[in-house]
Amino acid sequence: MTTFAVRPGSSRQLAGTGTLLRFALRRDRLMIPVWIGVNALMVLSMPNTLEGLYGTPAERAALIRQMATNSSLRAMIGPVFDDSIGALTAWRVGVYAGALAAVMSLLVVVRHTRDEEESGRQELVASGMVGRRASLTSALLAAAVANAVLALLVTAGLAGHGAAGALALGLGIAGTGMVFATMAAIVAQLTESARLARGLTAAVLGAAFVLRAAGDSASNDGSSVLTWLSPLGWLENLRPYADERWWVPALLAGAVLLQGAVAYGLAGRRDIGMSFLPTRPGPATGRLGSAGALAWRLQRGGVLGWSIGFLLAGVVYGGMTEGAADLVGDNENARRIFERMGGRSGLTDAFLASMVGMLGLVAALYIVASVLRLHGEETSGRAEPVLANAVGRLRWAAGHLVIAFGGSALLMLLAGLGFALGYGKDIGPILGACLVQLPAIWVIGGLAVLLTGVLPRAAAAAWGVAGAVLLIGWVGPALDAPQAVLDLSPFGHLPKLPGGSMEWGPVLSLLGLAVVLVAAGLAGLRRRDMTA
Repeated sequence: MTTFAVRPGSSRQLAGTGTLLRFALRRDRLMIPVWIGVNALMVLSMPNTLEGLYGTPAERAALIRQMATNSSLRAMIGPVFDDSIGALTAWRVGVYAGALAAVMSLLVVVRHTRDEEESGRQELVASGMVGRRASLTSALLAAAVANAVLALLVTAGLAGHGAAGALALGLGIAGTGMVFATMAAIVAQLTESARLARGLTAAVLGAAFVLRAAGDSASNDGSSVLTWLSPLGWLENLRPYADERWWVPALLAGAVLLQGAVAYGLAGRRDIGMSFLPTRPGPATGRLGSAGALAWRLQRGGVLGWSIGFLLAGVVYGGMTEGAADLVGDNENARRIFERMGGRSGLTDAFLASMVGMLGLVAALYIVASVLRLHGEETSGRAEPVLANAVGRLRWAAGHLVIAFGGSALLMLLAGLGFALGYGKDIGPILGACLVQLPAIWVIGGLAVLLTGVLPRAAAAAWGVAGAVLLIGWVGPALDAPQAVLDLSPFGHLPKLPGGSMEWGPVLSLLGLAVVLVAAGLAGLRRRDMTA
């Protein structure tokens, strides 16, 4: 229901956009800075790392020759277009920075469009003097502000290696983020569920990464048709620091304008809370007769998507193990980084351990998302009808937590199977290495449970913790961070498997900490008011 009548194209369609934008930025005052900070630090820390790894022209020339013949590593990182430190920085982190910007953007847009409609808040906002397209516009502007700040940080931080290349990389990362922001805006009009909108947009991002990887595996200069079908491939083919192609940002801008126009057109042709692809009502009995079954119905799509991703990642990383050993070769600095990440038991085992550890860090993001589904069900009001029946709070929470903690175990198991398939041997040690990541993953999940149960208004801070842990595990070893910094992450206390010795003390300690955090969170959930 709305209280205003405006003609299509009238300026009143955007009435209240500024106020909604300020409100969106205030709501995301924690999430957006964390995403920007993690992404910017990852990019800006890379030049010093690369200077230590490939400090001489001969080492950089050898790297280019090895990448030209190593299709598995090209699939993971992309081709190298020049041997300067700036070009190597764009090669090493450009695609990943673009992917992180895309995730940040889709989360922001869905949060301030479909999430608001699903919770009923958008209907209250629309009852005031707010234009029909003001919410969509403010969401896209919030994503644009975040991407613009990220682009400025990248450009300013890398300008010392060449202003033109720094500007190209900054524009490419921000442009990729906005492509997926406008894509999320379209999907938010098509779906009735914010969860489905996030999942579908993330699936498109995953498909874009796969297309780029397949194209780069087939070609060492980014010219494959598959690479050009992916927005991540556009970022790669912008070629920062390597005779920049300035028409590629125009391609990104064109995609943003086209998708934005489609989103605006769809937004003007539906009622608030409705969608072009409505969700089918499901049965209320039988398989959905319990709180646990309902939790599984709500989260099964996410579990399936993450499971497929981890299995494929394991196959890819396992298949490139031998190639990574060839790439490192006699480079002592690169060897030292792998040993800090994966132990000193040999380069192959160190590489496997470091890649397993990276997947463990990513699994921490899954468990946070799954645990915070409890908070989402509560704040949207959907938990109250469930709890109004003969369902206690602990039983309701247990359904989601079993999926969160059990799902993380499933992900690491599938990753281990993928490594075994890709590597072709040593399935037992690799599976053990994957499963030993679980105590650290569960500590992060336990912290999310604690925040949800005791400090629900700060539950989103669990994302900040997961992001900080990811940053420490990913960038810390490359920056030669002190051991005290690495030990801030629960992953820093795990044994380095495969190849290292199994140490049960830290593993059991982390398991005990996870149990304590979960118990404290459930106790808080049981005692406090709902939607507090």
